[in-house]
Amino acid sequence: MPAPAVPTVRTVAVLAFPGVVAFDLGVPCQVFSSAYAPGGTPLYRVMVCGPDDVTATAVGTACFRLRPGHPLRDAASADTIVVPGLARDAPEVASEILDLLRTAVRNGARVLSICTGAFVLARAGLLDGRRATTHWRMAGELARTHPLVEVEPKALYVDTGQILTSAGVAAGLDLCVHVVRSDHGPAVAADVARGVVMAPEREGGQAQFVRRPLPGPGEADLGPTLDWMRERLHLPLTLADIARRANTSVRNLNRRFQDQVGTAPLRWLLRARVDRARELLESTNLPVERVAERCGFGSPATFRARFAQRSGVSPSAYRAAFRFRENARREGHDARDVQDV
Repeated sequence: MPAPAVPTVRTVAVLAFPGVVAFDLGVPCQVFSSAYAPGGTPLYRVMVCGPDDVTATAVGTACFRLRPGHPLRDAASADTIVVPGLARDAPEVASEILDLLRTAVRNGARVLSICTGAFVLARAGLLDGRRATTHWRMAGELARTHPLVEVEPKALYVDTGQILTSAGVAAGLDLCVHVVRSDHGPAVAADVARGVVMAPEREGGQAQFVRRPLPGPGEADLGPTLDWMRERLHLPLTLADIARRANTSVRNLNRRFQDQVGTAPLRWLLRARVDRARELLESTNLPVERVAERCGFGSPATFRARFAQRSGVSPSAYRAAFRFRENARREGHDARDVQDV
């Protein structure tokens, strides 16, 4: 039996410059440093690159100074470069950073931006003719100051292949986990998501925020309807069923879901069913057919297709990866010390 292949360790350079947003700087360090192969081998080498003395900010207030572990020039050899966001009053990004990014892209490196880091990529000309996003409050300014960029103000993140951009704050987590998923598959990405205590997956096209988090005048909160749907995931619910429970028309139901939840009713229902299936696959020994039945999928074949579409792997492969890790932890071992089955 051949020995398992040794995974390739990718190098990630996170840029640190004056006025960098502390949270945006920490997110890629945390996410990529948390990604391990089944045998415990780190999948990324993370470097923070920048000048000797950097002031980091939190919500526009200078909160601490840091000394990056690597000079800026070391980022030139990285497989992936991450550009965190900048505070509004941050000084202009040095031309050497823009030159480094342009050269890195020409040499085939992948470049990510978090939040207002998109403005740095735009200044370097790397977003011209591309789709991109940033924090929704800054999307209009990005579109105005860089008209060649196709700004998507609602997207959590945009992946155009070599260059990826994300919205603000927590969306940086979504983008970094998305990159791990693209590099190493959904099992590794979901394990990272667990480690940083976040949802395994939020799609890039999901809205950054709900336009009206509170119901309008004369409208009821959809919370009770969502609870009712969760209790009936095993039933073949239709839009008419949900609208009847919410005491509204199908048309108004769709509008209220978009306003209060940020997605369509049946899309929310599918996501809830897949999430419930993940729970059952992780915590029970039920056959896949029974999991499909309990989660309201019409047939095992439909369940497998829908689950793979949202999770990237089959139900059986998902269970094999995660039940094994849970068993290892219950036996008192770190999952990094053992091989997946």
